Amino acid sequence: MDKKLKMLEEIIGYTFKNEHLLPHALTHSSYANERHWDKKRCNERLEFLGDAVLEVVSSEFLFLNHPDMPEGEMTKLRASLVCEPALAYCAEAISLGDYLILGKGEDMTGGRKRPSVVSDAMEAVIGAIYLDGGLANAKEFIHRFILNDIEHKQLFYDSKTILQEIVQADFKDPLTYELIREEGPDHNKTFEVCAKIGSHEIGRGAGRTKKAAEQLAAYRGICQLKKTDQ
Repeated sequence: MDKKLKMLEEIIGYTFKNEHLLPHALTHSSYANERHWDKKRCNERLEFLGDAVLEVVSSEFLFLNHPDMPEGEMTKLRASLVCEPALAYCAEAISLGDYLILGKGEDMTGGRKRPSVVSDAMEAVIGAIYLDGGLANAKEFIHRFILNDIEHKQLFYDSKTILQEIVQADFKDPLTYELIREEGPDHNKTFEVCAKIGSHEIGRGAGRTKKAAEQLAAYRGICQLKKTDQ
């Protein structure tokens, strides 16, 4: 394993016994396609496994930590914690995009910051840790990097509604969302949006749809307004 990936191991607090698993988890299909590799050599199968592990661990976490929460509310909260924007946000905290192994085209079109790419890689890393070190180590990673700061992450699901209510109550200017950038082919577009109060920008977000980008921009806007109030 090269020095760069050793740095990632230090950041996530887990050292792989099988040194092939972490690079496998970081290898995007675009890289495998450019080299005409077998499809199994990209991270999609590990992502599939990691997604299942994440669902089990997050479900157990909510079941144990919210004993009075009804099933419907737990389902909604779990969805907000493991949705694509939330996982992409978690991936930012460990700079996961910097370590991805991408094809040249994907890299040149902003794949390292594309929420769909980094969120999938986050799940693939979970799958790799699970295979290498079992459920306990995967659970530790999930608790440390995904099931932390629950109060903020709950906002992902209802961020646009919550921000609208804040703006209507506390500001004279209206809340708007402005499309800044749109790139990529039709089947894999990325949208970047900023949330504004009047002409003042309060947050930006990117996503595979305008709605997902607006959701993340709204979330970051709420966080920014909370900082200003403190």
